[in-house]
Amino acid sequence: MKRVLFVDDEKQILDGIRRLLNDQGDVWEMRFAQGGEEALKLCQASRFDVVVSDMRMPGMDGATLLGRVRDLSPDAARLILSGYADLALATRAIPVAHRVLAKPCDGIELQTTIERFCTLQERFCTPDLRRVIGTIDELPSLSRTYMKLAQSAQDPNTSLATVAQIMANDVAMVAKVLQLVNSGFFGLAQTVTSLKAAVAYLGMETIKNLALVTDTFKVFTPAPCIAPSFCEDMQRHAQRTALIVGILPLPARLRDLCIVSALLHDIGELVLGCKLPHEFCAALELTKTTGCSQVEAEEKIIGTSHAEIGAYLLGLWNIDSLVVEAVAQHHRPGRITHASLDVSTALYVADRLARELDELPENAKGIPWPESDEALIDALGLSQQYSTLRDRAMELFA
Repeated sequence: MKRVLFVDDEKQILDGIRRLLNDQGDVWEMRFAQGGEEALKLCQASRFDVVVSDMRMPGMDGATLLGRVRDLSPDAARLILSGYADLALATRAIPVAHRVLAKPCDGIELQTTIERFCTLQERFCTPDLRRVIGTIDELPSLSRTYMKLAQSAQDPNTSLATVAQIMANDVAMVAKVLQLVNSGFFGLAQTVTSLKAAVAYLGMETIKNLALVTDTFKVFTPAPCIAPSFCEDMQRHAQRTALIVGILPLPARLRDLCIVSALLHDIGELVLGCKLPHEFCAALELTKTTGCSQVEAEEKIIGTSHAEIGAYLLGLWNIDSLVVEAVAQHHRPGRITHASLDVSTALYVADRLARELDELPENAKGIPWPESDEALIDALGLSQQYSTLRDRAMELFA
């Protein structure tokens, strides 16, 4: 049974949440704390799967509390409830909260969010890896990209389109901007999946705060065992994958989702390189010595792969579910059913093409399809098209 802790300084609000979620008593063990100090005592005494806190509380606000919860129980999913559209509060809450919901929050939305947390925990990550991900407050960013964004944000003549173009070169920045714009602080009616739309909505002042004032975009310093080119190689592959998505025969309604999926699909590698560098290096070495795939090596050494880790993190951040699914399946799309070329299969094909380009000329003949995926690719009608798509992709980067 999942254990959920609700925190607010007003007893009547806690009583209201208890009534709203009364039907969940058979599914969750729910505890209620009036204020941050009482909540910390409960967290010190026992473990919770999800902690839900109000943002504005006297003495200890929600951001401070969840920062302490992250240290005490890093594997717990953390949710902020806020009734204030305040950028200063948002930039304080985003590093410590996986999700932010706007108040008043109806019972269905709150229940659905908590259920999503629990499903993600069960589906993608072992408890040990949940603890690793739970300690993350920001993802690494390339220093060169960071400096370009910082300089552009200071220039009053810089357009939002230019800012979006700079940010598209950095996986971590894309993830954090989408996380922020889709948080409850902005109360949008639908999920934003386009980076340009997210930048346009947030505006230059918000981007400037994110780039120059907050710690959202920190420079990544690799562990000694990580190759110096790790970040740049990963970023280049993500950008190539995103460009290749653009030549696939996709419906227009899926294009933005596919591009975001392509930019973020290896975000789990950033997590491993930052939080489990020695295990990650061991997995890469196992790939070289045995010829197994990187995913198989990660599963053997770490217990799961960068695909599941990335999907779990993006799911906690409320990135679109189709993106989360695509990232989780981008090495093994056959694990779920596909009736046509969708976000998951498009990412799989684009990632394969990009990896082939990364390996040229050593692998001029291309990567052979895994036997389990041949039937899927044939059913999607891509078997005959693949060589043509590959030629077009090569022309993109000639």
